[in-house]
Amino acid sequence: MQFQNSVTVGKKWRLLSLLLLSFLAAFVFVSTASAEGVSRRITATGYFLGEEPCDAPITNADGDSADLSLDFVGDLDGCLYIFVESFTCSSNGVYVEEGGEIYVGSGAPGDDGTFETTYRFVAHFASEEDCNAFNNQLSGRCQHPIVAGSGTGDYRGVSGKFQMTDNVEELTTNLTGLLHFFDNTR
Repeated sequence: MQFQNSVTVGKKWRLLSLLLLSFLAAFVFVSTASAEGVSRRITATGYFLGEEPCDAPITNADGDSADLSLDFVGDLDGCLYIFVESFTCSSNGVYVEEGGEIYVGSGAPGDDGTFETTYRFVAHFASEEDCNAFNNQLSGRCQHPIVAGSGTGDYRGVSGKFQMTDNVEELTTNLTGLLHFFDNTR
């Protein structure tokens, strides 16, 4: 009798374990399936002198015109308008710049809309003199977190950030990042 109860209890535990594993597997599948389309990895190349002129009359919330712009080709295919708020050069040639940006998509499917970022750019120059003249840049990188709630069109609900690394020989910048869409439209 004791042996039969042990077998019954063992079967119940195996059954319970199988049910829990099935539930866990279903949860992982549903979580993975629902995560598809929510986040998107992006890469692009930015050109200071691109084929498409980025010369639209874009202004920021303060009414200021952009200080410069980049033409992006890739997963972002449009213009990034840059609004410099502050910059410094150190005696060892380190340049630090901060500001805001407005990305305007090209109107292509999936890239028709805008979003805003803040950014911090750090570049290295051979000397303070080169830094102040912004000549002979040796390297440069920047971080661009997306401003929450700033997205329009295809970028409604977007968050995330991207990084850019300058290619000083080609006068381009390489962009990589991750965009998150919480409204599940991607």
